[in-house]
Order: sequence, then structure tokens, then C-alpha cells
Amino acid sequence: MINLSLNKKVIIFGFIFTFFSSFGQSFFLGLFNAPIRNELGISHGQFGNIYASATIFSSILLIWVGKKIDEYRIIYYSFFVILLLFLSCLFFSLINSIYLLAIGIFLMRFSGQGLMSHTSTTTISRFFERTRGKALSTAWFGLSTAEFVLPVLVTYSFAIYSWRTVWQGIAIIIILFLPFIVLNTIKSIKLESREKDLNSNIKDIKIKNWRRTDVIKDYRFYILSLNMLAMPWIATGIFVYQSFISESKIWNIYTIPKAFMFYSVTSIVTLFFSGFLVDKFTSRKLIPIMNIPLFLSMLVLFYFKHEISAYIFLGLVGISNGFANVLGSSTWAEIYGVKFIGSIKALTTSFMVFATAFGTAVFGLLIDIGLSIENIAFISGVYILISLTLLITIRKKLEPVKA
Repeated sequence: MINLSLNKKVIIFGFIFTFFSSFGQSFFLGLFNAPIRNELGISHGQFGNIYASATIFSSILLIWVGKKIDEYRIIYYSFFVILLLFLSCLFFSLINSIYLLAIGIFLMRFSGQGLMSHTSTTTISRFFERTRGKALSTAWFGLSTAEFVLPVLVTYSFAIYSWRTVWQGIAIIIILFLPFIVLNTIKSIKLESREKDLNSNIKDIKIKNWRRTDVIKDYRFYILSLNMLAMPWIATGIFVYQSFISESKIWNIYTIPKAFMFYSVTSIVTLFFSGFLVDKFTSRKLIPIMNIPLFLSMLVLFYFKHEISAYIFLGLVGISNGFANVLGSSTWAEIYGVKFIGSIKALTTSFMVFATAFGTAVFGLLIDIGLSIENIAFISGVYILISLTLLITIRKKLEPVKA
């Protein structure tokens, strides 16, 4: 990596950090749902409430800790995040009560899903300007790669190792590998560092850099957020309660883990094209199409029971996920500028983490009161339609304010 350009090193850093954020993502933690519930003797609803409560606390703390990325050099911030993720994984392997489960989930959601992805996307959103879309899409390949590899790998590893041993192995990999990556990629990056672009003859258009206090007064922010949050809360419910979906549809235990590979493929393909599309058309013009595949996936989940529908359903979720990963970072930078992007993204990432808690709690509650997965899919589809309708009404008002 020493001979690579700084632009490529930053992208590699983003790719690796998004890959390792998977250990705090719902699709990964959901793989441990059944063994943990069986060992602790808790129901789907109890697990969901614990998961949601821990996630809510992590989202609140993220608003403050995430803001600090605007104040410190990224190398120092990254080492803090790595150490926290390492300790969180070790702690998770020691869970033996519902109280430790709550703390363990809090730590994994905060350090993994929250800070790892926040560090990656904020660094790339700030560093890249002209090629921000392609850079973000490449970095998000890290999470898509993890979603492709890890579900099947972990499912089969349970036949050899205990779930506690799996987490201990993850912790060792983190502390040995990630510091090496940081030292060889973003060591020289400063807060004012920007991508090097040979097209210097292209005139920059200066836009207003919004502070977080100004953003929260902008009504557009909330309508955009409603659409941004559809993917995290719905997908989280699907990932965490994948065993419930399999049982409801009478699918083989390996059907959804295998279907995750198709989900990953569609995410990767969408990521590849969305990066180019963002740089050509801007995120503001693409965002209305982001959740349409997610809506179609709810229709598939509602109407069909055959195992092949699992691949179609998760494939469609993957398409929306590919769009959401890129648009969820680039849209804020386009509209509100990059000077205070860490502070703004700390808030939006916190919202995203909170949404995952909401999805977990709502799915768990609806399951416990006897609603079928088809009923839940219908409710999710209605939410998507309402938020999309609101977005379409303001689509012409999403232009950034010139400085």
C-alpha cells in the first residue's frame, strides 16, 4: 500500500472499516440470535426489547462521540474506534445473563455499526469532492463483501466452534489487522486534506457549510431522514428475526444465509453503478428511487412462500441497500457541505442506529402479539409509500444553498 496514491489509500481504509463494521450490524448479530436466546432462555420479544434498548443508548452516545471526528486527526480517532471494537468483541464472548447481553449489544452497536461506519463514510465524504460517489460506493463494497461471506461462514462455524469462540477469534483479528491498515493508509490525513484531482480547470461551485444547529431547523432534513431510515429499520427487523421468517415460511435453516449471498451480489452491483450515477446526476436526483426496490421486496414477502422467493426478496433489499449506502452519505455532503459533515453525520448515523432499534422493537412486538410476517411486510410497505410521497413533493427544493 506504500506505493499507492493517497486517494486509493483512503478508499482502502474506508473499505476495510465498513467491512469490520459488520460485526455490529444487525445481519451479523442476528446470526447469534438463536444460540443466545436458547442459552439465556428468552423469547423473540425479550431479545428484541434488549436489542432495541441497547441500540437506542448507543445512538444517543453516538451524537456526541461521533462529533469528535471534526476535532481530531483521523488516525487518532481511528485507533480509539479500533480499541473500542476489540474490547466490545471480547466482552460479547463473555455474555451469560440478560444484563451482560444488553451491555454487549450496546457496545457492539456503538463501536461496530455506529463508529466504524461513521469513521469510514465521514472520512471519505470529507476527503473526496469530485468523485465522492464512486469513492463511497467502493468503500461500501466492504460491507457488501462481509454480507456475502460472513452469514454462511458463521453458520457453518457453529458446527465446529461455540459462538463464544467465534467472537474471541474476531477480537484477535481486529487488534492484529486494523492498526496495520490505519498506519499504511490514512496516517498523513488531516482535517483539511482533500482528494487530488487533475481536472483543476473545472470551476468549483462554493456552497454553504451548514452547522448541525442549522440543519435541525431545516424541514427538508426530516423528510429526507424519513426515507433514509426506511432501509435500516425494515432491514434490521428482517435480519434480526431471520429465523422467525424461515419458520413462518417453512424454509430450510440455510435458505436465508444462502439468500444473503444474492443480497450481497445485488448490493455490490448497485453500489458499482450508483457511484457513477451519483457523480453524474447527483444524489439529490437519485434519492426518490432508493426505496422502490425495498417496497417491491415487501410485496414479495407478503405474497409468496416458495424458497426461491427468499432470493428475490433479499435481492431486492440488496438493491435498495446499495443505493442507500451511497446516497445516505453523499446527500448530506451535497446539500449541507463538508466542513461540519462529521457533526451532521454523527446525528444522521445516530438516527440510523435508532431506526434499527425501532425496527427490532417493532418486529419483536408484532411477532409476540401474533402478527404474521405477511402482516409486518404490509405495514413496512405502507411506511415506504408515505415517506416516498413526502419526498416527491419536495424533490425540486433539494438544491444546496450557494455560499
